[in-house]
Amino acid sequence: MVFVESLDRPELDDGDRHHLERVLRVQAADPIVLCDGGGGWRMARFGPEVEIDGEVVTVPAPERSVTVGFALLKGDRPELICQKLTELGVDRIVPMSTDHCVVRWEGPKASRQRERLVAVARAAAMQCRRTHLPLVEPVSSYADLVASPTAGMARGDFDGSLPTEAFDTILVGPEGGWSTTERDAWQPAVRLATHVLRAESAAIVAGTILTGFRDGLFGPTGVS
Repeated sequence: MVFVESLDRPELDDGDRHHLERVLRVQAADPIVLCDGGGGWRMARFGPEVEIDGEVVTVPAPERSVTVGFALLKGDRPELICQKLTELGVDRIVPMSTDHCVVRWEGPKASRQRERLVAVARAAAMQCRRTHLPLVEPVSSYADLVASPTAGMARGDFDGSLPTEAFDTILVGPEGGWSTTERDAWQPAVRLATHVLRAESAAIVAGTILTGFRDGLFGPTGVS
């Protein structure tokens, strides 16, 4: 599957064409799936000019959108989080700046890092054949997200209740934990495990829980 700007006049960008030809070894006239990232897709055949070979099919978006916010981390861990949340079906992915974040994305660096995460999400969506691209937002502050009445705040000290289908947002703090000020602004605290998780693991677990409830994979007492 490959994303294109228009399903009626599809054009592959150079990177996608190279991947199809050199990595996946797609040959001329081989079938491919074109997708617009908004739920629309159609069959086509690969070649110097992409040949349309089917009608447009529209996949409806999930009735309920879910969000994971995660504190900025060092290295390539934000990319790992973004990739896995995309595969899981999270609709909105929000990097956060928190009081104890060691990493800071500001100015041009913030724009570059967001572009990278958008590219990671796009590649992950093609790999897992997801027809709706997630929204990868610019860096937000904790305060921008905490006000939501359906947000749960993940804590590493095992305090808080188990998450339920009432949540559509879970926020995961930095490795240094939430500050006192941030703790004082808690929405309902949720615990994601019975032992300590790395920050990137917690974000992925949060996405699993949210999409599991939304998509009917979990019942009231756990996995259906």
